[in-house]
Amino acid sequence: MHLRTITTAAVAAATALALAACGSENDSGDDAEDTPAADVSGAHAADEGTVLDQPFDKPELVLTDTNGEPYDFAAETDGHATLLYFGYTNCPDICPLTMSNIAVAANSLTEEQRADLRVVFVTTDPDRDTPESLGPWINAHDPDFTGLTGDFADIQEAALALGVAIEPSYEDDNGDIVSNHGTQVVAFLPTDDKAHVVYTEGVTAETFERDLPGLIAGELP
Repeated sequence: MHLRTITTAAVAAATALALAACGSENDSGDDAEDTPAADVSGAHAADEGTVLDQPFDKPELVLTDTNGEPYDFAAETDGHATLLYFGYTNCPDICPLTMSNIAVAANSLTEEQRADLRVVFVTTDPDRDTPESLGPWINAHDPDFTGLTGDFADIQEAALALGVAIEPSYEDDNGDIVSNHGTQVVAFLPTDDKAHVVYTEGVTAETFERDLPGLIAGELP
C-alpha cells in the first residue's frame, strides 16, 4: 500500500472542515445530505491512509472510562500503537461502521499483536453517552476497546489539536439530536507516541487489517 504524504497543516485545515452530520437512532441517516462535508478527496485515495509530514503530538486528555474510572489517554496508551476515533453511540451509520471495520481488523491479529494495540473511542455526545450507556456499545464491537466520555470542552480541544472538528450536539426541527463530527481515525505509533497516519471515512476493514501489524511494529504502512 502506498500512502500519500501531506503536510500536517494541510490535513488539519482540510479535515477540520469535513464534518459528518449524524442524527438520532431513529433518524434515516439522510441528514448528512443536508450538511455536506468539505471535499478533501484530493488529499488521499478513499481506501488509504494519509501520512503526515509532521506528526501530531498525543493530547494530554483525562476522561472517564466505561467503568467510571479516570483514564489518562497519554499514559494508558504510552508505548502502544493506538487508534483514536471521535464519534457517538446514537450515530446511525458512520460511527458503528468505522468501529466494526477496526474490530474486524483487530480480530485478524495474533494474541501478541492484540496486546500491543490500543483502540480508543471518545464520544462527541457526552450528555447521552454516559459510562453506563457507552460500555455495552463498545463491548458489542470489541471488549478490548476503550470507550471514554467526559467534559465536552476537553474532548473538543483534544480533537481539534488532532485536526478533527466536532461540534456540540443539538436538536433539529424534527426533535432529532444531531451531532457533527469529523470521521478521521488517528493512528499513533508506539515508537514516539505521535500520530503519523490519518484514516478517513472511506477506509475499509481490509485496509486496517493490512496496516495494523506494521503500525504495531512501529512502522508506517
